[in-house]
Amino acid sequence: MNQRKKRHIRVRKYLSGTKERPRLAVFRSSKHIYAQIIDDSLGKTIVSASDVKISGTKKEKAYKTGKQLAEKALKSKITNIVFDRGGFLYHGRVAEVAKGAREGGLKF
Repeated sequence: MNQRKKRHIRVRKYLSGTKERPRLAVFRSSKHIYAQIIDDSLGKTIVSASDVKISGTKKEKAYKTGKQLAEKALKSKITNIVFDRGGFLYHGRVAEVAKGAREGGLKF
């Protein structure tokens, strides 16, 4: 098991999304970034976004993904969330997703 997976399992012991405060989960691959808002009590994804059809640098695409996710979340009447970095360091593209989501209107 790699280090990121170990960190993610360790953090997920304490971090869970509820109906009032769902979890914003981020996954970063070498080319793309994906984000989704999940209600863990139901085990369902409420909204999701990715940078697959967005142009720009990787950091710009991550920021736009966060903004896009925040817009969708606000349409679903979600304002407060819990941020799950997925075992990735809170740096670079992961931080840009969080920044875009905050500027889009989500509260962490």
